[in-house]
Amino acid sequence: MEVTVRLFASLRERAGCSELELADLPDGLDVAALKRELERRHPELGALAHVRGVVGTAYVREDFRLAPRQLVSLLPPVSGGAPGADDQVLSRGVFELWSAPLDSGDALARVTDASCGALCTFVGVTRQSSRGRSVVRLEYEAFEEMTGPEMARIFERCRAELGADDGARALRMLCQHRIGSVGVGEPSVVIAVASPHRDLAFRACRFLIDELKASLPIWKKEHYSDGAQWVGDRS
Repeated sequence: MEVTVRLFASLRERAGCSELELADLPDGLDVAALKRELERRHPELGALAHVRGVVGTAYVREDFRLAPRQLVSLLPPVSGGAPGADDQVLSRGVFELWSAPLDSGDALARVTDASCGALCTFVGVTRQSSRGRSVVRLEYEAFEEMTGPEMARIFERCRAELGADDGARALRMLCQHRIGSVGVGEPSVVIAVASPHRDLAFRACRFLIDELKASLPIWKKEHYSDGAQWVGDRS
């Protein structure tokens, strides 16, 4: 059978292309076997044990069986809607990718509501040094079709874990993330949360940034005066 593989960030750079077409694969191949075959046919990709498979906009297990002509995205470890959402949408959580500078004050204003006595924000900015090297700028790349659905799942887990769906424990959540080039001192991610009570707002803000960094398909490349490196790259 044939399978199309989409590549991102460091994998795309190593392959020199964003897609690979693999033919003459055995029927019923799973993701783990596909990665082994890629390592054999395209050694320039390096070891793929740490790479996660995605079908559609959801992560799949290593034993997920692929169909003929399946489109599979392989995502290296990650580093991590539209404006004007109404109250009902904010209560479920809103995620936005931005190519323009972020404004944490604007984000906070959007989640503010008379029902909420606690407002909490997290702002991640580009620091001037990393791994003992001076950082010139960061560059972010996203699997844009998947970021919204994956962040929706993170919002859902947040509400479920904190028991924060209705009434006195309701949350209003907004997350914005930059793509493209971000200079030193500039925000790359802003999370704004509003809640009736402060403990819930603090916990939700922490939950969202931790989960975002663990699974959202956004990659960070650090640029230095003498080179560049993808963050999280293990090959």
